Order: sequence, then C-alpha cells, then structure tokens
Amino acid sequence: QVQLVESGGGLVQAGGSLRLSCAASGRTFRSYHMGWFRQAPGKEREFVAGISWSGSSTDYAEFVKGRFTISRENAKNTAYLQMNSLKPEDTAVYYCAASRTLAPTIEVRYDYWGQGTQVTVSS
Repeated sequence: QVQLVESGGGLVQAGGSLRLSCAASGRTFRSYHMGWFRQAPGKEREFVAGISWSGSSTDYAEFVKGRFTISRENAKNTAYLQMNSLKPEDTAVYYCAASRTLAPTIEVRYDYWGQGTQVTVSS
C-alpha cells in the first residue's frame, strides 16, 4: 500500500512558476513509476508527465514540454513537478499517481493516487 500526498499548489500569475511535491509513504516508493495528471473544471483528467522508478526515463504531454520538469528523489520518497511559464489554461487540480508498470500516459495503469492539489493561474 502506498499513500500519496501532494503539496505546493496555489495561485500564481501567468508566466510564474510553482513546484509541486508528492510525498509517498512506505518503503517501496522506489519500486513505483510515478506520474502527474491534471483535471480542469468540466474536463476529463489528463496525463501531464511521468517518470520511471530510477528517474532515467521521463515522458511529457505535448502541452507542457519545455515548461514542466518531472523528477524524483527516492531517498526522500518524493516526486516533483516543476512548472515554469505557467498559463491560465494550466489551471487544474494536479494529481500524482504511482504505478508498478511503466506505461506513463495510461491512467488505468496507475495503482495509487493522491488527493490532488489546486493550481490556479491568473491572467
């Protein structure tokens, strides 16, 4: 069992930055590939970024490439999402998730989910 807790969301102006953190409980964090998803009001949840258990492989949605960076520190049981050059359309609840299989963009392959953190980007 893995419990995930996101933090770092908030209100930021367009062009600003935020860093989201995802703290995982348990000793098996390094066994999981991690992903970030987001859900805007009235829209379906969508993939944002994913990282393999070792950090050697990353994947990004087209709309965040060059602006967002996913990373992890296995010693701290924490995954991160650095978000730069934020746009109003990035406004959403951001979720981190853990998966035993490496299929970063496939939502149903994730086994555990956090409760989400709100990110609001003002214009």
